[in-house]
Amino acid sequence: MTQPPRLSRRHVLAMGAGLALSAPLLPALAQSFPTRPLRLVVNFAPGSTPDIVARAVGQQISQSLGQPVVVENRSGGGGMIGLNAVHTSAPDGYTLGLIAGSTMVIGPHLLRKTYDPLREMVPVAAAARFELFLVTRAGLPFDDYAGLIRHMRANPGRLNFGSPGNGSSPHIAAEMLQAATQTQAVHIPYRGSADVMQALLAGTVDWAFDPGVSFQHVRAGRLRMLAVTGERRVEQFANVATLRELGLADFDVGTSHGFWAPPGTPAPIVERLNREINSALAVQSVIDPIRGFGAQPTPLTPAQLLALSRTDSERYGRVVRERNITAD
Repeated sequence: MTQPPRLSRRHVLAMGAGLALSAPLLPALAQSFPTRPLRLVVNFAPGSTPDIVARAVGQQISQSLGQPVVVENRSGGGGMIGLNAVHTSAPDGYTLGLIAGSTMVIGPHLLRKTYDPLREMVPVAAAARFELFLVTRAGLPFDDYAGLIRHMRANPGRLNFGSPGNGSSPHIAAEMLQAATQTQAVHIPYRGSADVMQALLAGTVDWAFDPGVSFQHVRAGRLRMLAVTGERRVEQFANVATLRELGLADFDVGTSHGFWAPPGTPAPIVERLNREINSALAVQSVIDPIRGFGAQPTPLTPAQLLALSRTDSERYGRVVRERNITAD
């Protein structure tokens, strides 16, 4: 007689949870949620753009939900440590991740993984769309984008650029720029965007794509901003053209920081959290820190966040393969 397959403890618990959260109970569960503090995991260090966005949104939704939102920074591994902490948490809505867009759409093409985050993680809400800013150190023999390109063409491999690590969105943006302009520069990876800024200020590197931490140095004249990515100019630097205006019509390096939940999180709870987060993105105390990086709040449905992330992933995957980019 054939024996039935053995079920692991995890499968038994999952089946039990599924029975407990049967369809008639789910709406009531969402209405009573939450009854205790929420844990918001950020997969990068304090002071990073995901961290600042998470704390602004977390503070706002804690008021509307009536429970504290405790931010927990779990950095390392290109963002995968924080992502994995969310992936393995209980699917009850009490653990969320504010995950950097690069982790979701670039990391899977570079890092050895045991699961596909865009297939397994549950999308909850987008937070903001981040673009990049092409900046150079002061003292170079040019002061605009055209001058940079002319100089690199005349001196292949003589200039260098910094990035917050191999496979980061600033690194990939720089590779895309070189491919599009038929130029060549030397890549110097660092451990974060703050380190890249210090290297630029010290003259160790010549240029970089910046996620928005260079603004004070640009205003002070210590760095020069030559171009911005994205479809439109940013309010803070309205005189700086986009790369599309400068002739790179298909140059797209945007990523979206978003809120993701563990696999199996009930849909009514996801919908409740989506409403609360989208409402928070319309509050000025949340808008201001996001715009401080030249970014824009992006209230989306879970389905829209997933579709946008898949599109970004396909685009970045092509660049990783074409430029033979590898992880650290």
